[in-house]
Amino acid sequence: MFQISPNIRVAVGLEAWLDMFVDSSEFLTKYGLQPPDEPASLDVLDSQKDLLKVFAHYFQMGASSGRYMTNRSQFWTLVNMSSVLPNSKWKIGGNAVLMANRLVKEGCDVMLGASMTNGLKTQINDKVRVVGQNLSDSVDECHLLFEYKSGQQWGHYSAPRANRFRVHSNRDERIFYSLEKFREELPRYQPHLLIIAGLGMVDSIPVSATKTGRMKALQTMLTTVSNETRVHFEMSSYAERSMLDFVIGSILPYTDSLGMNEQELAKLYTVLQHGNTTSVSESRPGLPTVLDQMRTVYQLLRRKSEAVSSGRALTRIHTHTLAFQVILTDRNSTWKNTMTAAAKASLTSYRHVCQSDHINTTKAMILMGDAYSTSHNQEWSRKIRLKPDSPVSCWEEYGYEICVSPVLVCTEVVRTAGGGDNVSSAAIAVQI
Repeated sequence: MFQISPNIRVAVGLEAWLDMFVDSSEFLTKYGLQPPDEPASLDVLDSQKDLLKVFAHYFQMGASSGRYMTNRSQFWTLVNMSSVLPNSKWKIGGNAVLMANRLVKEGCDVMLGASMTNGLKTQINDKVRVVGQNLSDSVDECHLLFEYKSGQQWGHYSAPRANRFRVHSNRDERIFYSLEKFREELPRYQPHLLIIAGLGMVDSIPVSATKTGRMKALQTMLTTVSNETRVHFEMSSYAERSMLDFVIGSILPYTDSLGMNEQELAKLYTVLQHGNTTSVSESRPGLPTVLDQMRTVYQLLRRKSEAVSSGRALTRIHTHTLAFQVILTDRNSTWKNTMTAAAKASLTSYRHVCQSDHINTTKAMILMGDAYSTSHNQEWSRKIRLKPDSPVSCWEEYGYEICVSPVLVCTEVVRTAGGGDNVSSAAIAVQI
């Protein structure tokens, strides 16, 4: 088994909240909510009717997504409606928190930038050092996660895969609440890796001086990070185009590594390559499609960083999908163990979704075929066959290495939310 040095220091930010996991079928049935005639991909939600339209849009695609609800009173009505359901559960949430907990489990020394109540802090691994405000006189932010299973029916709609839809109504005064204390501690902590995650909490919050200022403060922090510290950014699903533009122009030029799922990759690709966005990608995109998008994103982001003062050249991309894991690394970078990382990501995906440390092959399947092409460009595409005794394949191209691992897909889904955070953390932990 690969051992991670306990001296590897990782700083992770920002923020934490409570997630309520809701069985969408139970919720829809309990309150007699019928599917809309016309689904819609609205940028924000103001009512229960809006929620049903957008939920239907992503449900029929089997795509993970989320939206901000402008009507905070309506949001808390939904929370109260959900909380009385027998199968609803409260769990600690926030991309940064989930990544911090996973990194500690993998053997890293971890500092987390997050402001929260004492009650929420008890749900964090006690080995994680928390830096941020103590919200003793307040309440934690809350997100609703409406989960659904593969094949689940809602009227004439059917989900092609298990996934979830997130709803939040975060306040702008809580944006990056721990940022200053986190930034202050970074030089003393001297992390080998800094991870920034959870910017989805800012998505679609109405533009204000507070929001603009906090986002600018995050960018400023990234420009001051020591060159001895590598920076990883974990993407989120952004409905707000200006938020995605901010990430592309003000965050990614200062990162060494990027993690995302297939929907986030597709949206980033279309913005960089074509200047527009796609509301949703295929629920199960083919490997050649993902590989071609990764190559393009890698090249375009490296060009962008070259034009930015104190920018960093992107040297790593990890795309985690239902069927496979792909990690691309610059051959001249200090990232190591790419093959091991891809395998680790695949197994972590199964363990998280099944919520079991034990791999039970009777509860698993492989969606990848026996062979795959490395590109849609037939002039230089290769055909690679999966080897049962060595399923992870790696090859070199134009100054970088690509490793692909099929995922052992859990067939008895317990949890999908947080899968990407756990997978991404487990993989990068062996590459630092």
